[in-house]
Amino acid sequence: MSTKMLCASARTRFIPSFSLLPPQPIFRRPNCLIHRRRNHITMSAQDQVVEHVVLVKVKPDVDSSKVAAMISGLNGLTSLNLTLHLTAGQLLRSRSSSLNFTHMLHSRYRSKDDLQQYAVHPEHVRVVTENIKPIIDDIMAVDWMSNSASSVSLKPGSAMRVTFVKLKENLGENEKSRVLEVIGGMKDEFPRIEELSVGENFSDRAKGYTIASVAVLGGPADLEALDSNAELVQLHKEKVKDLIESVVVVDYVIPPPQAQAANL
Repeated sequence: MSTKMLCASARTRFIPSFSLLPPQPIFRRPNCLIHRRRNHITMSAQDQVVEHVVLVKVKPDVDSSKVAAMISGLNGLTSLNLTLHLTAGQLLRSRSSSLNFTHMLHSRYRSKDDLQQYAVHPEHVRVVTENIKPIIDDIMAVDWMSNSASSVSLKPGSAMRVTFVKLKENLGENEKSRVLEVIGGMKDEFPRIEELSVGENFSDRAKGYTIASVAVLGGPADLEALDSNAELVQLHKEKVKDLIESVVVVDYVIPPPQAQAANL
């Protein structure tokens, strides 16, 4: 893993040559300013944020104090004044058989430039070098543009279902748009989903996964209720199963600030 960054540089996987331009998701709208009200960031329907998710697999024999130092170091990066939202901790569960991860970082940024500045910031590099690299077996990072966030600061206790999709080879833009449409439509079918962020990955550290989503729910009980509606979940899977090679799914609960360092 590069000592310069935990996240990927802003390069798109869908354009062979290097580009500073983001991919064009089907839900794209013009950008506008983020408004702060009483220290809480709210967004209009036209705002976009950059979603950044990092999954790591901690070595099984690592001392718990080193895991605590990793989590504390990551959560301390909120002081950089580049993030709109940042949380890091242990996963509630990993639902994927091929890739198993133990911990997650989720953060949001105003722009790709802010994400890049975060990536090369000396404090971020220090945390990666001292607290993360020595104790992990695996890592992946996924980044995408989203305009679906109603409030970029997610409240403690909220549950998150993070999904990464790897499409089958040689699919066209129509098939990709179909998958984005089906995932984006899940919020209308599952009323317990309070917020759904969907987009196309532009990280080069995503292990070939090209579509990402974060569903935010009220808490762990809402995740269980979501899973209990097996018939509707299966119906959505059937719509795009022939287009998908593999999926990574993890669940995470945002801990209260004072508990994040002890979330082992």
